[in-house]
Order: sequence, then structure tokens, then C-alpha cells
Amino acid sequence: MADILPELRQAAIIASLRSCQLFAGLGTTDLQSVAGLVAIRTVPKDSYLFHEGDPSTGFYLVQKGAINVHRVNAAGKEQVIHVFRPGETFAEAALATTQGYPADARAVESSQVLLIDKSGFMDLLRRQPEIGMRLLASMSLHLRVLVTQLEDLTLKDVETRLANWLIKRCPDPGGETPVSIALKDTKRVLAAELGTVSETLSRTFAKLRAQGLILVKGQTISIQSPARLRTLLRRNLGE
Repeated sequence: MADILPELRQAAIIASLRSCQLFAGLGTTDLQSVAGLVAIRTVPKDSYLFHEGDPSTGFYLVQKGAINVHRVNAAGKEQVIHVFRPGETFAEAALATTQGYPADARAVESSQVLLIDKSGFMDLLRRQPEIGMRLLASMSLHLRVLVTQLEDLTLKDVETRLANWLIKRCPDPGGETPVSIALKDTKRVLAAELGTVSETLSRTFAKLRAQGLILVKGQTISIQSPARLRTLLRRNLGE
């Protein structure tokens, strides 16, 4: 039995790597090479993987749970960069710098991540440069997320930001059919993503609810009419 456990562990790691866009399409031999660089980390809820400026030991792949990557400004306000979920990688940028991690990473819920060793992975890139192209694509995706977030934060108020966030998740923004959206994270995380605090977000939800635009039940938000919500958004934007 003891001899089987390392094999099962290796198989589970390879399965997680294969499910990730960065490593999808790699052959079994290459996946085994990457798996040999992996350390499994269990992260209890609200525990930190690293803080901004900590020395970089590698980058991460979420195996289960959710990791909130954020920065804290001089006023102590937390700004969420992104919440990473199973199959997603983060902290790849730290591979190319000696300045340490550029942000904080905290578990939103009990999580398990794979830490891919920095020095070993850099050696692998020298032998398998095609993996480097996949890495660039992954970092490009992260950049698009940041650009979209920056655009959202330039919107003038929390109501407009929330309406914009909700409309983006509607299959048909011009439709009249109600749409339900399940929040994957807490309202505190959503508030941070929108550049506000939980209390202000709750008041904004109440305001939209009073206008008959949404219903909120637990972690589910029902948009009564995407078309009406989009009209509100356009009016707030002065369109």
C-alpha cells in the first residue's frame, strides 16, 4: 500500500496539471517533468500563501478552493486583483524577477495548491521553450483581467460599477427574461473587486432592489430585467 501512495499522488498532480491551460497539450513525459517540481500546499481559510515582497520560490496552480490575490494601499484598503480557482495559475510574473511576489495571496476558503519550483521550472523552460509560449499566453490573460478591472474602477460610482458587473454576466444584456447569478465568493470579496467596502455594497444592492431591478437571496442575485438594468447603466454613464 505504501508503494502505491506516491504513484497515486503523482497521478493526481499530473491530472491537475493537465486540466490547466498552461500545461494542456503537453505530453506525458513533460507533465511528469513538471510534476517532479511540485510541492503540495494546504492553505486553511484566511491563511496567507505569501505577502507582497516575499522572496519568490515559484508559482502556483489551484487544485481546490480559491485564492484571493490582492494588494493593500497606504490607507490599508485591500484591492482584489483576482480570485483564482481550480485549474488557474497565478504568480507566474515572479519567475522573471528577483524582487519577490508583487502582491498578497490569501485563501478565501480552505484550499490546496501546487507550488511549482522556480529554479527547476526555469531549467525546464530552457529545455522546452514551447512551454515558455504557453506561459506568455497565461500572463497575457492575467493582463487582460487587470485592464478590464481598471476600466471598471474608472466608472464614477459603486452603483454604476455593480450594474456593469451584473450586466457583463447576463447572456442577453438586452433581454427581458430574468437572469440568476450565483456569487462564487463572499460579498466582501465582491466589494473589494468593485473598489468599495461591504457596507456600501449592501446599500447599493438595497437601492437596486428597491427599484425592482434585482432580488438577492443568499448567494444568488436575480436580475429581473437585464434590459432595464442596462438602461440604468447607460443613464449613469451619460449615454
